[in-house]
Amino acid sequence: MRDFLRLPFRIYQGDPNWVPPVISEVRRVLDPQRNPYFLNASLRLFVCYNGCTSVARVAIIINRLHEMKFGARTAFFGFFEAMNDEAAVRSLFAEVESYCRSENVEVLEGPFNPNHYSELGLQVNRFGAPPTFFQAFNPEYYSALLEPLGFSVSARMFTAKNGHIREYVEERYGIKNFLSQSGGFRVRSLRLKDLEQDLERMREVFNDAFACNWHFLPSSREEYAFSTKFLKLVTDHDLIKIVECRGEPVGVLMCVLDINPLLRKLYGRVGPVKYLRFIHERKHIRRLIIYAVGIKKAYQRTRAFELLLNAMCEMSLRYDELETTWMMPKNILVLRAAERFGLVSEKEFVIYEKRLPS
Repeated sequence: MRDFLRLPFRIYQGDPNWVPPVISEVRRVLDPQRNPYFLNASLRLFVCYNGCTSVARVAIIINRLHEMKFGARTAFFGFFEAMNDEAAVRSLFAEVESYCRSENVEVLEGPFNPNHYSELGLQVNRFGAPPTFFQAFNPEYYSALLEPLGFSVSARMFTAKNGHIREYVEERYGIKNFLSQSGGFRVRSLRLKDLEQDLERMREVFNDAFACNWHFLPSSREEYAFSTKFLKLVTDHDLIKIVECRGEPVGVLMCVLDINPLLRKLYGRVGPVKYLRFIHERKHIRRLIIYAVGIKKAYQRTRAFELLLNAMCEMSLRYDELETTWMMPKNILVLRAAERFGLVSEKEFVIYEKRLPS
């Protein structure tokens, strides 16, 4: 496990754009005893060595709920990192495929780190730019290592950015009190005093809104609690908006701060002094990220959408830049929102798959 966790620090040594992951958090995510996602999924970690030196790694996840919903026995690979060594990666995936065949896997797909709710995809353009929070980052040569092994692109995603969001909103929409209620709908911020209940409301909205999305599996109460454990470190209560219709939560807009410049300074480890510095410097972050937008299907053509856009306008006036996490080209709701805020396509990511012989 130590070799698995430390390999990226050797691969990206000297790269000013890389953001080292917090090692304790990677351990937590990859611990089946703590992560409730693995109640319905198996995890196997692989490390390839050249002599005594680790040179490549990957995690393999098989989720039986995915097989039940989508009808394919799929293994997802993630946390893939490797030196620019074709022989090592070929050896690594030969072992992976042998394991997958023993598990009757039909498709090998990724990267998912470790699932659909996490960082995912392989970056394929704009390699000289640093990643924002919750954005995959990798060397340019990774595609050249995977494609000769028989992997092909199964999905494409992209992020979008407006580097002058405050000026854009002021010019297009003006500075005013944006409508926060209309026709039985109202929008409010996350309530810290009611945090557990509001998180449950958000989970219900997202599970309904994303039910038909690509690869989506509903998140359990335990999974959502696990994934939001450090929510207060990456966002504020007034950056999360909930739309209610006569008291029922029907829509959610969730934004987070780009904490990556602060994570870079931690260099993988957190201590009391680093933590206090992180909390102090977080107040000065000027880049906002649209993390997730979801409206229950029965309300997607109602005033809920406009109220969330109004809330987004109010938030944008407090920041310099606005970005998105990964988006699919077919997600019409998100694309409509991106267009309203002048968000322009920024980085592209792909998901690879390989069909395995029985």
